[in-house]
Amino acid sequence: MSKNPIPQGKYKPAVRYGNLIFTAGMTPRKDGVLLMSGKISPDRPLDDYRDAVIQAASNTLGEGEKIVQILSLTVYLNATEDYTTHAKVGDIVSGWLYEQLGDAGIGARAAIGLATLPGNAPVEVQLVAAAE
Repeated sequence: MSKNPIPQGKYKPAVRYGNLIFTAGMTPRKDGVLLMSGKISPDRPLDDYRDAVIQAASNTLGEGEKIVQILSLTVYLNATEDYTTHAKVGDIVSGWLYEQLGDAGIGARAAIGLATLPGNAPVEVQLVAAAE
């Protein structure tokens, strides 16, 4: 699990309401620096994006929370027009969450292609989780 990310604007990285945690969309930033930029393209191997995708996912899990279930996961892709395997990028996130949380890391999921993302990030991850 990562330390809390540095907001890039006037928002909170996550908000807790009762036992629910709603995260902002997290890009692959580490210490406020975007690790990768550009579109996800079928011309590059999926592994080229793996570290960036995992960094974005890790930014959703703040320190000090005991997650009991991921309820909803949305993976946004800054994808080229001809990219069609969005679910494979989602699988990277789901696989990482499963490694971190076991069965509690798997919830409902959507993987959505967009024309752009903030800072030209290749991916943005947002989730809703239940916590103790």
